Amino acid sequence: MKKTSLYLEDELDQALARRAADEGLSKAELIRRMLSGAMSRPKRAKPKGIGLFDSGDPDWAEKYEERMDGFGE
Repeated sequence: MKKTSLYLEDELDQALARRAADEGLSKAELIRRMLSGAMSRPKRAKPKGIGLFDSGDPDWAEKYEERMDGFGE
C-alpha cells in the first residue's frame, strides 16, 4: 500500500470524520473505499455534441444574449 496525503477543507474533514465514526471505520479506510467505488464505475461519456464546435471566442457564452438578439424574428 502506498501513502498519499491530501488537503481537505475543514467542513469536508468534519463530515468525513462523522461518516467514518458512524460506519466504524478510520477516515483512511473510508477514503479508500469511497475512491475504490468511484474508480470502479465506468467513465461517463461526454454527450456527442460536446467539443465538436470551436467558436474561436472564449467568452461566447458571456455574450450569448447580445449575439442572439433578434434571432428568429
